[in-house]
Amino acid sequence: MNNRQLFLKHLGQTSEFPLSLEIEKAEGLYMYDKDNKAYLDLISGIGVSSIGHRHPKVIEAIKEQLDKHLHVMVYGEFVTASQVQLAHAISETLPDHLDNIFLVNSGSEATEGALKLAKRHTGRSKIVSFENAYHGSTSGALSIAGDEKLKEPFRPLLPDIHQIRFGESSDIDCIDRDTAAVIIETVQGEAGVRHASSEYFESLRAKCTETGALLIMDEIQCGFGRTGKFWAFEHYGVSPDILLCAKGMGGGMPIGGFVSSKSIMHDLTHDPVLGHITTFGGHPVSAAASLATVKVLLEEKLIETVEEKEKLFLTLLKHKKIKEVRSMGLMMAVEFESFEYLDQLIHKLLKEGILTDWFLFCDNSMRIAPPLTITFEEIKMACNKILQAIDHLD
Repeated sequence: MNNRQLFLKHLGQTSEFPLSLEIEKAEGLYMYDKDNKAYLDLISGIGVSSIGHRHPKVIEAIKEQLDKHLHVMVYGEFVTASQVQLAHAISETLPDHLDNIFLVNSGSEATEGALKLAKRHTGRSKIVSFENAYHGSTSGALSIAGDEKLKEPFRPLLPDIHQIRFGESSDIDCIDRDTAAVIIETVQGEAGVRHASSEYFESLRAKCTETGALLIMDEIQCGFGRTGKFWAFEHYGVSPDILLCAKGMGGGMPIGGFVSSKSIMHDLTHDPVLGHITTFGGHPVSAAASLATVKVLLEEKLIETVEEKEKLFLTLLKHKKIKEVRSMGLMMAVEFESFEYLDQLIHKLLKEGILTDWFLFCDNSMRIAPPLTITFEEIKMACNKILQAIDHLD
C-alpha cells in the first residue's frame, strides 16, 4: 500500500474530504509534494508556521537541544534551561502582572488549564464565553465553543456555561459575582476574523474587575505577532488576567501555554497539590524552538512589517466576486457568496500551487494567514493567482 492508502486506512480522519496532499518537505513559505511541486502556504498550517517552515534559527535551536537531552521528567519538577529561558523571554513581552507561564502541548490544553485555574482561584463555576467562539476540541474547550452544531453530538458537556454576543456591550451585564471567568478571543478566528472596539474591551475589562471575574484572553491564533503587535490585546489598551497562547508560539513544534500572575498561578500548587499536571508540557525541544521563535520575531523585526503587508493584500484583493475583506494584520478573511463557490476556488488554487482554507464558523470566507516572512513580491504573486482563479470560475 502507498502512503495515501495507509493514511486513509490507519489514521483517524477529521473529515470525509481531507486535502490529502503528500508533503515531502517544506522550507520558508513553500511546501513540496512527492513530485516536487511547490505550494505557497497562505495559512501557515492554520497559524502555526508564523516565521516560515524550518526557519534556520529554529532548526539550529532544535539540534542544539537534541544534543543535550529530550524529556527528562514530568513538567514542573526539574529546572531545564529551555523552559525557564522561554518563560523569561515571554514574560519580557508582557505587562508586569503576567509573569508566570504554565507550559502545555497545545491550544486546547491551554484552554483547559486556564478554566481550571479560574475556577480554583475564584471558587466559582460560571463561565461566560461568546457566540461563534472557538477555543479547542477537548471537552472543556468544546463546552465554551460558540456553535451548537459542533457541541450537540458530544453533550453532556461542562455545566454553567453562558454565552453572549461578541462586541455587544449590552450583553456584558451577564457577568456577575457568580462568574469565575470570561473567556474571549482577542480577535475571533473561526468566526472569520471579527474584532471589537477598544471601548468594548475597556468595558469588558472594567466589568470583570468590578465582579471579581477573571478575564481570559485567547491569543492562540492571533498572538505572537500575527496582528502587527506581539500580542493582539496591545491594540486595545487592556490586558487579561490569564492569557492563552500556542500555534505560532513554537516555530512549527507543538507547544502552548497559559499565562497569569505568580499569585494566581500559585493556586494550582496546593489544595490539592498537583492541581494541574502535564507529562510532556513544555517539552525541552519544543521550548527551545519556541525561544528561537521569540528571538526571530523580535530580532528580525518581522512584526514591524505586518501592517504594510496587510495594506498590500487589501489593496490587491479587489474583485466583484469578493464581498468583503476583514483583517487584523496578517489574519484575514476574504468573503465570497457561498461555501460552494469558495470550495471550488480553494481547489482551483490548490492546483495552481496556492494553499488557502475556509473558517469553521464562516465557511464562505477564505482564510489568509501566511508566514510573517512573506515578501511583498510573494504577496503580489499570490493575490494575482487568487484573482486569476476567480476570473476562471466567473
